[in-house]
Amino acid sequence: MGEFFYPRGGWTRAVRYVGYRLRRLPDPAHKIARGIAAGVFVSFTPLFGLHFLAAAVLAWIMRGNVLAALLGTFFGNPLTFPVIATVSVELGSRMLGYHHGVPLPSVITAFSYASLELWSNLKAIFTSDVVQWTRLNGFFAHVFLPYLVGGIIPGIVSACACYLISRPLITAYQKARIKRMKNSFAKRRAIAEAAKTKVDAVSGRKEGQV
Repeated sequence: MGEFFYPRGGWTRAVRYVGYRLRRLPDPAHKIARGIAAGVFVSFTPLFGLHFLAAAVLAWIMRGNVLAALLGTFFGNPLTFPVIATVSVELGSRMLGYHHGVPLPSVITAFSYASLELWSNLKAIFTSDVVQWTRLNGFFAHVFLPYLVGGIIPGIVSACACYLISRPLITAYQKARIKRMKNSFAKRRAIAEAAKTKVDAVSGRKEGQV
C-alpha cells in the first residue's frame, strides 16, 4: 500500500520509467500519442480496476498503441486522483442538476462501501445471506454517475492536450534516435573499412616481399 502511494525510488523515477517505455515503443509517433490520449481519458473515469482494459479497448478503437494507452493510465495516480475526482464529481453533479457535489472524503468512502456491498452480494449468490442494493443505488446516483458524466469534459481536454504535447516530442525523439543509429552504423562501417584497408595493405606488402 505504501509503494502504491509512493513508489520505490520515488515518483521521479516512476515518471522517468514511464517516459523511457514510451520513447522505446516502435510505433509511429501519432499512434503512440493516440494511445497516451486514450489512457489519459480513461483515468478520468470511475472505472477503477478496469482502467487497463478500458484503455486498451479505447486505444484499439482509436488505432493507437495499446501499450502507450496502458502507460497513459498512470496519469491517474494518488497525486492526481484528488483533483480528478473532485473536479469530475463537482462538474457532473452540476450537469445532472444536483445542488452540490459530494466531498472527496465522502467519494472515497462511497467507493469503499460500494465495493464491500458488491462483494457481499456476489457471495450471497452461493450462501443464504440476503442481497442488499441500498448503498449501491445511492452510490450510483450520487457518486458514480456524476463522476462518469463530469469526467468526460476534463478527460477529453486533458487527452487532447497530452496528444498535442506528446506527438511532436515523440517525433523529435524518434528522428534523433534514427539519426544516432545511422551515425553509429556509419562509424562502425568506417572502422570496418579502415581495418580491411589496413589488412589489404599488409597483405600487399607481404606479397611484394615474396
